[in-house]
Amino acid sequence: MTIMDDFSLLRKKGFRLLPYVLAENEEEAAKAAKKIGYPVAMKIVSAQISHKTDIGGVKVNIKSEEALRLAYKEVVSAGKGAKLDGILIQKMARKGIELIVGGKRDPQFGHMVVLGLGGIYVEIFRDISARICPVTKKDVEEMILELRSHPLLEGARGGKPINKKILEELVVRVCGFMHDEDIEEMDLNPVIFDEYGCDIVDARFSR
Repeated sequence: MTIMDDFSLLRKKGFRLLPYVLAENEEEAAKAAKKIGYPVAMKIVSAQISHKTDIGGVKVNIKSEEALRLAYKEVVSAGKGAKLDGILIQKMARKGIELIVGGKRDPQFGHMVVLGLGGIYVEIFRDISARICPVTKKDVEEMILELRSHPLLEGARGGKPINKKILEELVVRVCGFMHDEDIEEMDLNPVIFDEYGCDIVDARFSR
C-alpha cells in the first residue's frame, strides 16, 4: 500500500487527517496549495527515504506560491537518487505538543498500543507508555501520568493543558483500528495537540 492508500483508509475509519494532496510535479503542487489554502507544509514521499527531515525533505509554513515553488525544487533536489512517489502538500498543522500514538502486534500478548512524546526526537527521548489492547479511557489517563513529559500535557510553565478527551478517543480508536484491520505495526507521528484538539501530521502502518 502507498501512503495515499494508508491516508485514505485512515480517513474512512474516522481518523481526522489534515487536508492533503500528493503532487507529481511543480504545477500540481502549486494548484494543490491554492486549493488547500496557505500556509502549507511539504514533504517528500518515497519508500527509499525513511528520515525525510534529516535530508531536507520537509518544508513547513510555506505562505505563498513563490515560496512553494522554491521549496518544491529544494525538496526534489534533496531526494535526488531515490525513487519519488511525489511531494505531499498538506495544510499546516496547529502549534502544540507533539505526541506519538501507535502500536504493534506482540507475539505473546497480541496488539499493544503506545503513547509518548513524538516528533523527530521520539527515538532519542523514548518517553512512552504502553498497554495491551483493548484499552479504556481510564487506561489512557494512566498512560498519560506515566510519561515523564506529562507536565507538558497538563500545561507546564503557563501553557494550557491539551485536550485529553480527544487524546483518549484517539488512543482507543487506534486499538480498534489495529484489531479490525489486522495491523502489524502503526505510528501516528507527530500528532499535534493543543487545548482544542489535534492534527495528525503523518501516519504509517503495515499488515
